[in-house]
Amino acid sequence: MCHTVRMSVRTNLLLPEALVAEVDRVAGRRGRSRYVAEALALRLERDRRLAAIREAAGAWRGHPLFTTSDAVVDWVREGRAERSGPIEPRRD
Repeated sequence: MCHTVRMSVRTNLLLPEALVAEVDRVAGRRGRSRYVAEALALRLERDRRLAAIREAAGAWRGHPLFTTSDAVVDWVREGRAERSGPIEPRRD
């Protein structure tokens, strides 16, 4: 049996009083740390995705299928038209 140990680090953050009060109303005072940690994890994931999008910007520039913006739009529309039925969820 394998157990994952999660280490927590005590930190001191200065947050607006109204924001802390709202978090406490939603998460409860005993759930504040977990709530803030989950919110930070979501924000970091969003920031990582945005950085990847920016890094990949222009990677397909000059591709023979996508010579114009209209060609990209046409390609997307054709792909959507080929689908028959609901999109299956990804299984990673």
